Amino acid sequence: MKHQESFLKAIRSKISKSNSLIDEIASILEISYDASHRRISQKSKFSIDETIKLANHFNISLDNLFSQKEKVIVEKTIEIESLKDMLQYFKASAQQVEILTKNPKTKLYYSAKDIPLFYFMDGTILSKFKAFVWLNLLNTNQKKVSFENFVIEESFTEYMQTLKKAYENTTVNEIWNDTTINSSLQQILYFYEAGLLNLKNANALCKDLKRIINLIQAKCNDANNNFALYYNELILLNNNMLIETEEKLTMFVPYTLLGYFITDNEDSCKNVHQFFKQQISNSIALGQSGIKEQNLFFNRAIRKIDYYLEKINSQVDLLF
Repeated sequence: MKHQESFLKAIRSKISKSNSLIDEIASILEISYDASHRRISQKSKFSIDETIKLANHFNISLDNLFSQKEKVIVEKTIEIESLKDMLQYFKASAQQVEILTKNPKTKLYYSAKDIPLFYFMDGTILSKFKAFVWLNLLNTNQKKVSFENFVIEESFTEYMQTLKKAYENTTVNEIWNDTTINSSLQQILYFYEAGLLNLKNANALCKDLKRIINLIQAKCNDANNNFALYYNELILLNNNMLIETEEKLTMFVPYTLLGYFITDNEDSCKNVHQFFKQQISNSIALGQSGIKEQNLFFNRAIRKIDYYLEKINSQVDLLF
């Protein structure tokens, strides 16, 4: 009965001392007073269905209660092999992030190996290109159509806007380094050289990437927003994301391009939370640093985009 005793202890911590535990459980499980009493006195066991129902009602993590410390139970995002799968992915992601960030006191931490996908949620040419890239890289059986012939469903916009709104209404701490923009630039170059992206759109994508960099710099200097950007040149970043609410910590760990393992395991999330704080303490807060340090970082990013623009356009010059 050790596990049931631990579970009951967790439930007691969730209800008022003035409330009857027997009445609470009888009401939630829709069982008699005597049946509830037998479970609380541990003369009978909770069924699996009853345990899950109580855990959901009281927001108790069974992972934290019963798992061994070296093992963590995780949820995972759906696998993407088609445009329909991607739509479901963004729908589920939008719902989950919206729930976690609905409290204005929520904080979000992002270790940006790549530019966070939230910046591609505004319906620009770069938004469409990212969906094109994700689908090509995640589905090896995807028919190789050009970017110009790629069509994205309008329903994507609804979920993208939900994600964007949730991100903008949350206190965000992003950690970047000089390689954060590399993959986006390399993707533009790759699909251009593969003949799946024309010159006009390759140039437009690079210019849109500049817009995002300028937008992020403006956010750094806006005293009225809840955004902080940190420059870390000491460690490799990994696209980990952590959401901190008043009730719990939830960690998102990438395992494929868009695939994430999700867990609210208390010990693991606390360790990651502490690691984020260590990374931040070893970083330059670009919104609080001098104009020289800030401009050095953003100018390097713009110069890198210009380098790729020149590389793409020089290939055309060589043909003439």
